Amino acid sequence: MAEFGGPEVLEPVEVPDPVAGPGEVVVAVEATGVLTLDTTIRRGGAGPRFGVSLPYVPGRGAAGRVIAVGPDVDPSWRGRRVVADCEGSYAEQVLVQVSALHPVPDGLGAAEAMTVLHDGGTALAVFGELGVRPGESVLVLPATGGAGTFLVQLARTAGARVIGAARGQEKGELVRSLGADLVVDYADAGWADAIRRRVGQVDVVVDGVGGALGQEAFGLVAEGGRFSGYGAAGGAPTSPDPAEAHSRGVAVRGMDQLASFAAGRRSRQERMLAEVASGRIRAVVGRTFPLSKAADAHAALENREIQGKAILTP
Repeated sequence: MAEFGGPEVLEPVEVPDPVAGPGEVVVAVEATGVLTLDTTIRRGGAGPRFGVSLPYVPGRGAAGRVIAVGPDVDPSWRGRRVVADCEGSYAEQVLVQVSALHPVPDGLGAAEAMTVLHDGGTALAVFGELGVRPGESVLVLPATGGAGTFLVQLARTAGARVIGAARGQEKGELVRSLGADLVVDYADAGWADAIRRRVGQVDVVVDGVGGALGQEAFGLVAEGGRFSGYGAAGGAPTSPDPAEAHSRGVAVRGMDQLASFAAGRRSRQERMLAEVASGRIRAVVGRTFPLSKAADAHAALENREIQGKAILTP
């Protein structure tokens, strides 16, 4: 893209094929994911910490096949199916550091591997901070986002009573299929009261929306409970009042702690790839768009039309 703005600034362009240098490989992209962060960067709202300058190719990860290796890279990587964190992955081919490569397990598709790379690893990191115990109640908001679908399953596997918040009947059915015990529609004004009537206050809230919905969700946390605000799909991260959190004994983790997740990121990605390949955890691919329709994918994500992960394919 040559400018910041709406989805329409995403336009296909021709660029030279990448050439692998030392420590690099070239991956023929079969799938790349669309992140909420991608839409924020596109609008010009990501801030300087992401080092974005125009012109800019979006995308922060790819799954595909290695087609070329750098002069010092083990040639056995050539031809292997891989998934990796990388920059500029809205492309047919992309340069990747060999240290970032994960072999894709047999039987796992490129779209599913791509779904695991960011959202599966994030969900595992967020969930691991919460220490969920069997019998506790866990609210996941939203329960149909890329990370949310994994969080519902992780909470279910931990033996928790899972409450999934989703918008609309179709998304609610998906959340039930993932193992949620109770599903509420957060488009309804009384969604939080509905949870109080059915469950009371909840032990753990995992919030990927932020904004007013995130603040309502914080109000549902029981005394001595835990709140994790890991995302801001609603426009701004939830910022619980510290005095209120202290008075209620609520432990709060926010987006400012996400940097700590960098440690162990690779091992979490590998673990989730294995879990999904085994069938113990399901990767939810919501919609797949051709790379040339990246603008449509961004618009659909911003309009909250996608269940699970949005994927681009060349």
